[in-house]
Formats: sequence, structure tokens, C-alpha cells
Amino acid sequence: MKNKRQEALAEIVSAYEVDTQAELIDRLRERGFEVTQATISRDIRQLKLIKTATGHGGYKYMLPPKNDSAASIKLNDALVESIKRVSRAGNIVVLRTYPGLANAVAAGIDGIDIPSILGCVAGDDTILVVATDEKVAEAVEAKVNDMTSGKK
Repeated sequence: MKNKRQEALAEIVSAYEVDTQAELIDRLRERGFEVTQATISRDIRQLKLIKTATGHGGYKYMLPPKNDSAASIKLNDALVESIKRVSRAGNIVVLRTYPGLANAVAAGIDGIDIPSILGCVAGDDTILVVATDEKVAEAVEAKVNDMTSGKK
């Protein structure tokens, strides 16, 4: 049952611009799945769904990009545009984004697969990028600043 529900959830977010858990619940119920908000939250976490900007002022859930060479994750213009501020403390780079976009940006950074970046931790609007050392963190900060400098 869980696998079929999660398959249906993946189909829904691929086919529609769904921006709330309530809408996900409604669409799953239309397909015969009786679910609670807690179940949807777990499914979102297990499927690693991310919320991303739609380009017309809204947000939508989407599946994480596949990690193969043909579909490698990149920090595209939309993700770069969502970064508001960059700062650094030791080997940690802190990125501030617009609300709801930190997971998408962190997934983009993780997808680049730079060995000197140990990983990212994302909240709603903040990302901690952990680098192997301060020199790497300084280079990451400079690169992100270069990428975002032309957006304003």
C-alpha cells in the first residue's frame, strides 16, 4: 500500500503544480488513498520531495533530480536567484534563501558532488554548507557571491 501511495504521489507532483500538503491529500484521495497529514509528511521526507519556485510567484513540490551524468544537478538561474545572502564562519558557509527554497538549493549543491564539500544541511530558508577546511569554504563563498552578484 505504501509503495503504491508513494508512486501515486510521485506521479501527482510530476503532473501538477501542487504547493500544499492539503492539496496532495486531496489528489491522493481522488485516487482512492485515505491519508493523513502525518502520512504525507513522512512520504514527502522519504521521497525527498523538494519545494521549488514555479516561475510565476508560487511554489510546487517536485521529485529530486536523478543523480546520473545525463541529468546532473546544477545550480540553475532559478536556484541562484533564490540565494539572498552568503556568509562564512570557519569551514561553514551559510546561505540564506527565500522561504521554502533552501532544500532545492542544497540539493543543487549536493548534486555538484565536490569532494571538498562534505555536505549541506537545509532548513526552510537557511543552508549550512560544510567544507573540508576554511580555504575551501572561502572559495565556495567567493563562487556563490560571483554567481549571485549579477542578480540584483
